[in-house]
Amino acid sequence: MDPVVEPLTVSRGLYRLHAEVVPGPGTPVVLMHGFPDSTRLYDRLLPYLEGRVPVVRFDFLGWGESDKPRDHPYTVAHQVGDLAAVADAVTENLGARRLVLVAHDASGPPAIDWALANPDRVARLVLLNTYYHWTLALRRPPAIALYSTPLVRVAARAVVRRRPDLDRRLYAWQVGRFIRDSEVREQYVARLYEQFPAARPAFWRLNDELLMAVFSRRRRLPELRTFEPPVRIVFGARDRYLNVRVARQFADLFPNSELRLLTDAGHYVQVDEPERVADAITTG
Repeated sequence: MDPVVEPLTVSRGLYRLHAEVVPGPGTPVVLMHGFPDSTRLYDRLLPYLEGRVPVVRFDFLGWGESDKPRDHPYTVAHQVGDLAAVADAVTENLGARRLVLVAHDASGPPAIDWALANPDRVARLVLLNTYYHWTLALRRPPAIALYSTPLVRVAARAVVRRRPDLDRRLYAWQVGRFIRDSEVREQYVARLYEQFPAARPAFWRLNDELLMAVFSRRRRLPELRTFEPPVRIVFGARDRYLNVRVARQFADLFPNSELRLLTDAGHYVQVDEPERVADAITTG
């Protein structure tokens, strides 16, 4: 049975963020997606969280079912603003000031930036196969490298504009590599790609900024070393891109951290091992 989901009204200036709540007791958990996906990434996780905590998931502006303004910048800084709007809506509607933030993939930078600015509102920060700053251990998935490398990305984007069939195959190949089970893989790739074409402007803009974003955040490493709220790093150990070395570097940076490696899970750790990820989010 699907969880009971209630809409959460979140305004972002003139625009609307798609957000929803699964009711429960205690401190709200806010789930954030990366690229090239949406809140649908957490479909397999929600049943394991239902009844244990209030769960909030949302699409960043430009993604999923959120508004997609044509001239919006779609940068990490603006995603921090999206998260701030959601956090304020949760406080207003659920009466909870402190939150458990769950970041995956490209939501790592906005989640950590917001947490650094609002440590008193963070009950726990949970990092699922994500990144923040440049490190030698970090690897871009091939499709992300294709769309984020200067000059190369211009040609790549021109090709997929003319060849949507190639775009779909590239998406299925790359995202399919993130999911362990073949039956689940087929369902998820189709589900996520359905929303992807409309999100392509946000996807390309975030890729434009990707290299600068990770290099510039190295200057904030001293802030990570003094961040007091608890941080739980939960990584699928089979992820060759946001990999075990990245996870261990996070654990070394944050002073109040705990590392959990799920040996049979890959990049989409919440898809491969939803029950274990739910336990990691909610326990202790």
